[in-house]
Amino acid sequence: MFLLLISCFSVILLSKSLSSKTQQRIHCKWRLFPPLFQKFKLGIFSFLQAIPLKKMKLGSSESPKEDHSTTSLSLLDLPELTLESILDRLSPAGLCAMAGVCSELRDRCTSDHFWEKHMKQKWCKVIGAAADREWQWHIASKMRQKNLLDPNNQQSFLGSFTKICPFLSRFSFKSRTENGENQLRKSDLPVDSTMARYLSLETGEFWFPAQVYNRENGHAGFMLSCYDAKLSYDSKTDTFQARYSPHRRRTAEENISWDRLRVPPVGTCSYDLHISNSLLDLKPGDHVEIQWRKTKEFPYGWWYGVVGHMESCDGNENHCRCLYTDTMMLEFKQYPSSSRWRKTAVNRNDHREVGNEAYGFYGGIRKLYKEEEISMWKRLWPNHVLE
Repeated sequence: MFLLLISCFSVILLSKSLSSKTQQRIHCKWRLFPPLFQKFKLGIFSFLQAIPLKKMKLGSSESPKEDHSTTSLSLLDLPELTLESILDRLSPAGLCAMAGVCSELRDRCTSDHFWEKHMKQKWCKVIGAAADREWQWHIASKMRQKNLLDPNNQQSFLGSFTKICPFLSRFSFKSRTENGENQLRKSDLPVDSTMARYLSLETGEFWFPAQVYNRENGHAGFMLSCYDAKLSYDSKTDTFQARYSPHRRRTAEENISWDRLRVPPVGTCSYDLHISNSLLDLKPGDHVEIQWRKTKEFPYGWWYGVVGHMESCDGNENHCRCLYTDTMMLEFKQYPSSSRWRKTAVNRNDHREVGNEAYGFYGGIRKLYKEEEISMWKRLWPNHVLE
């Protein structure tokens, strides 16, 4: 009987111990997962409070010291797909913060896999083929600089990024030798990586080509036009500054909003005549953009207009033959009917630059097929008729 009582008492103590440990594990799990399902609203650092991270020294050959007295789950101990899912949900600032934790997370968080998504989400509406070519030229010019492989030059190239990613100054350029001495590393963040490109845009270091609607703060002389410019982003105001390069002087503009920018729709240089391929199909009511410049020394801008009826046509659709004439009429209805800028005639069959110093020079024409493009011009329509 005495032995039976001792056995029962041992079982009771053991069950309480197991129950206590099980509750602790469940509690830890509940601390771990809620931040993930709240889309990191509490921030990555609240998540780190729930999951202790491994302490890893960059470049050190020493293995991290583990405290065997307590058992804790490390972020790097999570299954691969779980960790990938966590990192995939981080913002650019979150990736930068996470990359400063240890060398393994730095390698993961700086990979193109995560940054390509952020590039597409934020920059796809203003970054086109011209900006891609400019970026390649930007990289090549950096690579051609004297002593680029000198760590000091690498630090100079990426120095401006430390405002957004402090880990670059703390981790990217320093490691330890076997003797424990610090030494500089050269290529933790390649200059041609997607992360480097994103940060170059975000910090405003990279000036990229795009087009600006209604340049110079909606100056009446540029209303309903779109001009090429070099642009730099200001993250503090979430706006852009532009540099235009007309003849004889350089013009700058600040505080340009996102909705006034677009990717160049064609690859024609702003000083070259665009070769039109839709002139024979244009009919009254079609929406177009036409190149125009003040003098032959100036670059072209794209101006919005519509195809109108010839003067000999009464506008009746049943009798209109404007589609079959050699000459078509373009109208710019932002100007009054009495303005010299209201209409211009264009030859369909032998179209080339036409004009003079008084009226300017008209170049190539592109037909607008997308409702999105047409709607954009209508949103920019002036509140009053231009003189």
